Amino acid sequence: MRKHVLIVLALGALVAVSAVGIATAAGGEGPVTVKVGNLELTANGGFTPKALSKTKQTPIELTAEGSVKESDGSHPPAAREIIIEGDKNAEIHVKGIPTCSAGELQATDTATALKNCKPALIGEGTTTAQVAFAEQKPINVPSKLLLFNGGEKGGKITWYVHAYFSNPISGAIVSTVTIQKKKNGRFGTYTLTKVPQITGGSGSIISFNLKIKKSVAGVNPISAKCTDGKLKVHVEAKFEDGTKAATEIVRACTPKG
Repeated sequence: MRKHVLIVLALGALVAVSAVGIATAAGGEGPVTVKVGNLELTANGGFTPKALSKTKQTPIELTAEGSVKESDGSHPPAAREIIIEGDKNAEIHVKGIPTCSAGELQATDTATALKNCKPALIGEGTTTAQVAFAEQKPINVPSKLLLFNGGEKGGKITWYVHAYFSNPISGAIVSTVTIQKKKNGRFGTYTLTKVPQITGGSGSIISFNLKIKKSVAGVNPISAKCTDGKLKVHVEAKFEDGTKAATEIVRACTPKG
């Protein structure tokens, strides 16, 4: 049971940076809290419009948020790698959107990241990391969360997630998201997100909220169609403590036309 909840934690931490966001937010349901042992996860999200064409891709604006905690106040494990197979009825588009490189984001604060790459910005929100140093009470550190388009090459789309944390930790954390088409039954996209260590493994993302824009430079980054009233995603997560987990999530959508 704990492994199942840990995979949901992975979604909560990274839903904003990959195609999984489409599926987890699709129904527009209210917040849901899951508790297993000491771990408590609350997740919420949605998109507009909620009704989607049965046959044509419909541009959507995606919002997602989530939080996680241990009820005894202890420090949750950090997600390091997320593998996502997204529903074949959802698509990601970046052609025509300006691009940004990882080098323009590394070692930059939020203001500098925006100065360097604002035309490539496709989503933004906030996040909080919890840092737990040995023999010290965990400390929560907030940050602005920025999602940038890194472009498409050789059939692979790259996104970058930027967060800048200050006291008691200081520096930029840039996660790389790689997306490519890959048919596997119900699924049609394969997304790999690699999350760098925060303070050598002492930090974990415990909350986030993020909105992915419906249109950037005249391009719709995310679209979906609803052929059978649902969207599905398969997720596998790997954690700092060696835990591995996998699950599938299904959410309803409203077909029209």
